[in-house]
Amino acid sequence: MPLRPTSRLLQAAAAAAAAAAPTSTSYLPGHHLSLHFKKLLVVIKQTAYEEYSQLRLRGQAPKALRWKRLESRYKAHKQCVNDLIALLRRHNVEFTTVNRVELDRQHLRGVDLVVAVGGDGTVLSAAHFLDNGTIPLLGVNSDPSSPDELKVTQKQSDERRSHGALCMCTSIDMHEGIARVLYGDGMLSKRNRIQTTVKSTFSETRLVPTLNDMLIANPSPAAVSRFRMGWMTEPRAENSSNAGDGSGGDVNLETPAIVHPTYGTVTRFGGQAYDIVRSINVWSSGMWVSTSTGSSAAMAAAGGIIMDLNSTDLQFLVREHMLESNSGVECKEAGHGMLSDGDQLHLRWNSQHGMIYIDGAHMTHELTLGDEIQINNKAPPLQLFMRDFVNAKNDPHVHPISGLSR
Repeated sequence: MPLRPTSRLLQAAAAAAAAAAPTSTSYLPGHHLSLHFKKLLVVIKQTAYEEYSQLRLRGQAPKALRWKRLESRYKAHKQCVNDLIALLRRHNVEFTTVNRVELDRQHLRGVDLVVAVGGDGTVLSAAHFLDNGTIPLLGVNSDPSSPDELKVTQKQSDERRSHGALCMCTSIDMHEGIARVLYGDGMLSKRNRIQTTVKSTFSETRLVPTLNDMLIANPSPAAVSRFRMGWMTEPRAENSSNAGDGSGGDVNLETPAIVHPTYGTVTRFGGQAYDIVRSINVWSSGMWVSTSTGSSAAMAAAGGIIMDLNSTDLQFLVREHMLESNSGVECKEAGHGMLSDGDQLHLRWNSQHGMIYIDGAHMTHELTLGDEIQINNKAPPLQLFMRDFVNAKNDPHVHPISGLSR
């Protein structure tokens, strides 16, 4: 359970006196431009320095912490928040601030733009509350890594910070970028998301949409994840002729008869019947499912492919698939593939314990033996402001294939 935030950062942000960096004159107030977004919600990350400081007060902080490094990161983040608030005030924008761990749906009332200040985790947390896809989201990487810090193999310590892959701008260039967005400019993209429904014995739960990726696995990394995986199809209907009363003069009535495949399984989601076809039993370390947005992260590291950013397909990959020596080619190839529009993947969980991890470790859903999972790409897309890839081809923070910020 996350620790409650200290109020120091929010108080400092609300009373920010630091002047924002210069903004392009074309977006300064008084240049006959009207605001496109008039009420903002600023979601602020709680830094590791704040969390560990609370633990230190209780005598529970790890001894090996590098306090000066954590404090430096905290100050950089705090400065970014102060600069952002000063910028919004300069443009006479109405806004409220909330700490990431205190974010609730009530904070979204009347809001027409959400700004997440921190890194990818803050953007993902905010996105989970925007499940209808009607409010745009803009991410600001408050403490980006420098090129030297990315060279982890040449140093004894790991100095990497948040990649900011989902952030439109950083603390360095946000003054121009956010001003453009406020007045109706900027690159607004619709990001495809994963819709997941879990059916238990007495309930059916639709999970929050997944923007990046989802891991379905045993909560113990050393335990085997057992499940049956197949594809959902609507039962096939065939017409059969009925001769009425057999008088010969009556018109035959054609009645559709539901025909189930010989080796299929029948299930229901939302009252709709489905056949489960081409199913296999899986012993593995779990399964990744990602969108095109998340395909360059854990999916690529696990052996998947980086997808075109505009693709609406989903990618799935069974982790460490344990196959028998006599497994056929079809079984071997079934562990990695794509879900296109109209496709629906079905899992029947066969382990005693299981967990669904949505966009990281913070958002989870517990599984138990016998639970069924429906996965498709029907979730409402997220409106996400992204870095302009066309104008940033030489930017070292932009991935050359996906177009996302590194």
